[in-house]
Amino acid sequence: MKRIVLTGGPGAGKTVVAARLAAEQPDRFALVPEAATQVYALLQTRWDRLDAAGRHDVQRRIYRLQREQEDRITAQHPTKTLLLDRGTIDGAAYWPEGSDAYWRDLGTTHAAELARYDAVILLQTSAALGLYDGDDSNFCRFEDADGAIASDNLLEALWRAHPRLLKVSACATLEDKVNRVRSRLAYLQAPAR
Repeated sequence: MKRIVLTGGPGAGKTVVAARLAAEQPDRFALVPEAATQVYALLQTRWDRLDAAGRHDVQRRIYRLQREQEDRITAQHPTKTLLLDRGTIDGAAYWPEGSDAYWRDLGTTHAAELARYDAVILLQTSAALGLYDGDDSNFCRFEDADGAIASDNLLEALWRAHPRLLKVSACATLEDKVNRVRSRLAYLQAPAR
C-alpha cells in the first residue's frame, strides 16, 4: 500500500485526521498536505470569489501541485505509505463545467487518476450531524452546511469507482473519527490472507 487518500466534503476532518495519524506513525506514513489550501493561501482568495477563468486556473494549479507533492514525497520517503489530504480526483468536483471537462482539460482520464491511489477513505462531512463550522476552521471554505453535504455527495460519486473505497460516517467527536480512520488504515495495512 503506497498511496492512501483521505477525502470527503468540507468539514469532514481530513486535514486534522491525516496530520494526526501521520504524526502518530512517522515510520509508516508520510503526509501529503492538501494542495487546495496552499494554492488559495498563495493567491489570497477562495473558489467563490473567482470567475470561471480564475476557477479553471486555480484547479489546474491545485492539480499540478498535488501531482508534484505526491512525486516529491514519494522520492523523499520511498519506503513509507503516503497519507494524502485529498487526491487529484477531488478537483473534478470544483470544475465549472463538470468532471468530464476537467479530465479533458488536464489531459488525463478518471480511470488514470483513480489508478494513482491504492486506497481511498471517504470521511463524511460533519454537516451531516449539524456540526459544520463553515470557514471558521479553514478560510478556503465557502460552502454552507447544505453545500458541504452536496460536495460530500459529489466526491463520493467521483471516487465510487475505486476498488478500495472505505467510508467513515460523520462522528460527534474528533476522537471518534480519528479512531474510525485508524481502524480503516489498520485494515488496509494488514497482510493479505
